[in-house]
Amino acid sequence: MQYCFDFHPYRRRFKPPLQTSYGIWDVREGIIIALTDETGNISKGEIAPISWFGSETLTQALSFCQQLPAKITANEVFSIPDNLPACQFAFESALSVHPSSSNIAYSGLLPAGETVLQQWRVLYDRGYRTLKWKIGVHPIAEELAIFDVLARSLPNYVKLRLDANGGLSYDEANLWLWTCDNLKASSIEIEFIEQPLPVEQFDEMMELGSCYATAIALDESVATFNQLVTCYERGWRDIFVIKPCIAGYPSRLRQFCQERDIDAVFSSVFETDVGRDAALHLAADLSRGERAVGFGISHWFE
Repeated sequence: MQYCFDFHPYRRRFKPPLQTSYGIWDVREGIIIALTDETGNISKGEIAPISWFGSETLTQALSFCQQLPAKITANEVFSIPDNLPACQFAFESALSVHPSSSNIAYSGLLPAGETVLQQWRVLYDRGYRTLKWKIGVHPIAEELAIFDVLARSLPNYVKLRLDANGGLSYDEANLWLWTCDNLKASSIEIEFIEQPLPVEQFDEMMELGSCYATAIALDESVATFNQLVTCYERGWRDIFVIKPCIAGYPSRLRQFCQERDIDAVFSSVFETDVGRDAALHLAADLSRGERAVGFGISHWFE
């Protein structure tokens, strides 16, 4: 079957800008694609790259879309090279049906820094019982002081994830893990520390994972499908944070996760509802029930 192909770039402004160890992110840019079949049915997909996570750039994705003909086939959809994982996800998603995935628990994303001490209650009042806080943004002494107050403020049954985006040194990662291990028994549950060290320090993260009770989750290290496979083959058996929208073809990701029964947490790349619906469909099928998915991000946009 042939499909008429069209695409439209978009821009969404964060409110306020998102602070991570990479810097400040002001605007989310991506591309909505549309495939129209021979009966006139239109289906959409979303290209939502994050180049600093290892996906293609927006410019590369636009160039790919611009060079495609006005009509494409399913064979062309499944011939997209692996250096365009966000494009792979978008085009296969546009060919798939995504039923509603409403019975999933969400993790709400908190702002970095001291603002978290006011903002956690806003998300808590919206029903979030798993929260994620960005660390590695401010000096560690400052963040540990904030964390101490936060840990004593949150209700005991709230789970907290700490996301460093690879922004800690080895010594800082040790200190964070030691601090989490030594929280009083009555304190909240630290579900995991996400990507404490840069991608190239895989061996050090393996070592840290064996030294502390607090779990470590890989994120940037497993951003694309090939990275995911590599880390699994190198022995990672703790948590994998998977961002479906930049992980390549959904069918390939689904097969890998089902065959290996990995402990996966599915997470957003700040996509629109188009990419979100496709990603949540995967998450609903592949998540372990006790882990919230990282899609509680709608409050970050206008």
